[in-house]
Amino acid sequence: MRWEKCVIFDLDGTLTQSEEGIWNCVRYTAEKMGYPVPDAATLRKFIGPPLTYSFREFMGMEGEEVDRAVRTYRERYQVTGLFENRVFPGIRRLLRMLKRQGCWIGIATGKPQEPSERIVEYFGLKKYIDAVAGPLGFHSEEKEDLIRRALPEEYGEAWMVGDRKFDIEGGRKVGISTLGVGFGYGSEEELRQAGCTAYAATVQDAIDILCPGQENPQGAFLSIEGLDGSGKSTQIRLITDAMERYGFEVVHSREPGGCKVSEKIREVLLDKDNVGMTDITEALLYAAARAQHVREVIRPAVNAGKVLLCDRFVDSSVAYQGGGRQLGVERVLAINAPAVDGTLPMATIYLDIDHETSLKRRSAASELDRMEMEADSFHARTEAAYRELIARDPQRFIVVDATRTPEEIGKAVAEQVLARLMEAEE
Repeated sequence: MRWEKCVIFDLDGTLTQSEEGIWNCVRYTAEKMGYPVPDAATLRKFIGPPLTYSFREFMGMEGEEVDRAVRTYRERYQVTGLFENRVFPGIRRLLRMLKRQGCWIGIATGKPQEPSERIVEYFGLKKYIDAVAGPLGFHSEEKEDLIRRALPEEYGEAWMVGDRKFDIEGGRKVGISTLGVGFGYGSEEELRQAGCTAYAATVQDAIDILCPGQENPQGAFLSIEGLDGSGKSTQIRLITDAMERYGFEVVHSREPGGCKVSEKIREVLLDKDNVGMTDITEALLYAAARAQHVREVIRPAVNAGKVLLCDRFVDSSVAYQGGGRQLGVERVLAINAPAVDGTLPMATIYLDIDHETSLKRRSAASELDRMEMEADSFHARTEAAYRELIARDPQRFIVVDATRTPEEIGKAVAEQVLARLMEAEE
């Protein structure tokens, strides 16, 4: 079969930000072999070149010492270091767009093939990659040979994409176009001097060069819900870190608020001076803020291929106004129907904790706002309304016990959210 377009990527510094794992393993090697631990500038040079080259050139090792250093490095890397990694923001979007073109996608890396394949699988990229070529034995291979192994037998247009001169030089020797990327570990000067066909300072620049005129794939809309004091702020931080480690481009927002008009409405809603606000006025104001937020923030982010993570959405209105204010679930859903207009989260994280415990946490943290000052019976009805919503739509909700440690909660949330996001990419 002839592939009309092929794109071969380097791994470290091009698809992934691998410095954390690589630097930790170099430090480990230096300490075990009795060498001074390299400074930051020297550690940075280890990204890209083969390990044998790096230990020889940057740490002055020779002969058998180099081989011993590589073995020592891999002791730690195989178990821990390869997962101390991050996919560059936007790379998932680029791979999805290339695959949508019917493109052959390969990886040619100086990292040994087995851990390279494990990284690709661990971060959910395997479904995009047709071939991974890395050194199969103990010794390194020339970049041009790796590129040839990563290419199909017959192809038309072909690109080698990388962040170091070795990638560009290898691609040129093979006779294919080369794209130097400036978001990795090499410099623009290094890449241009190596003779790259084109240069991309950002992942978006790479998308514009490799996928001209293509629309972005759809992103995802996630919301996080829970009673005040359930720990939403902490979990937003933890789940964002997990999603970004896997290369998802995360945009944060909140309700009420998220944009200029909606933030103005938020001020009115939470102002303690507005204790005379009627229940129906409150519900309508929340819906009004949501209508602007959906159209100005949520839909544009999802259409741009991003993951919009929102602190509260329509479920909060149903729980607090429908349950807490006793306006009724169906009535509040009807009020919000034109505001939401079919835009609902792909998944909603619910931090499950009883209202007494959550309010104690919240009151100990800072001064309560107008809603939080309500009677215990209000918060009990709100909790009950949330449980009704979950029973109505159990597939959408990710319910997590919020009485555990933040780290335990974060791990449980991340596993489920990442699984849903990667499934949605199919």
